[in-house]
Amino acid sequence: MVRVSHGEVWADDTGGDGLPLVLLHPGVGDSAVWDPVLPGLTAGRRVIRYDVRGYGRSPAPTAEYLPVRDLAGVLDHFEIERAVLVGSSMGGATSVDFALEAPERVAGLALFVPGVSGYEGLDKGEFFERLEPLATAGDMEGIVRLGLRAWARAGGGTPESDPVAAALCRAVLPAWFSNIGHQLTGPPAFDRLGEISAPAVLALGELDRPEVVRCNEEMAERIPGCRLVRLTASDHYPTLREPEHVARLIEELYAEAA
Repeated sequence: MVRVSHGEVWADDTGGDGLPLVLLHPGVGDSAVWDPVLPGLTAGRRVIRYDVRGYGRSPAPTAEYLPVRDLAGVLDHFEIERAVLVGSSMGGATSVDFALEAPERVAGLALFVPGVSGYEGLDKGEFFERLEPLATAGDMEGIVRLGLRAWARAGGGTPESDPVAAALCRAVLPAWFSNIGHQLTGPPAFDRLGEISAPAVLALGELDRPEVVRCNEEMAERIPGCRLVRLTASDHYPTLREPEHVARLIEELYAEAA
């Protein structure tokens, strides 16, 4: 457990020498979402991953916090001055924020279906329109089904057709609710993407929500020198759909950053 401001987070460090890789998970899964790609990353590299407050093995937040500050706390705990950040969705947004706040500590950015603060429209669509009534009714399984239709099209969009994604989604529901009023958003980052100086690759899922695809395309255009990759078989769970491709993109970015 790593102490952070007014709380703690669970983190795992494989150990080793060289430039570390730090994996930041999405809001639709905890750090277990990286399991399919870990075998391709850990050989000869130091890999660190952690659970955001309330997710996985991290306790629920009890005070307001900024994810970017928790990331800094994890790096400081492991005495890491500089790292390659690998962020998916929510973790991508945190990686972008950190690259803007502490560019000297970011050697490279590998972004998978990333979010970003300051972009209008990411919180639109059927999922967000129907979420509150289901939550009010306490229909957690209804939320899982709704979430899979939005985020997991490549797996068929149902718990029956996609049990792994369903389990990930189901497991994070407590975190969604425990973070309300606690997880804060930093200054808008979308209009500052041109300030990012680290080598970057951004991979979008062509089966993801159209709002996310558009956002990712515009992000890649704004980040200087960013390589845009289209994952044709992926939705919002690229590490489940195309783990070998994801691992290869991380390795290529790592080689450029190192």
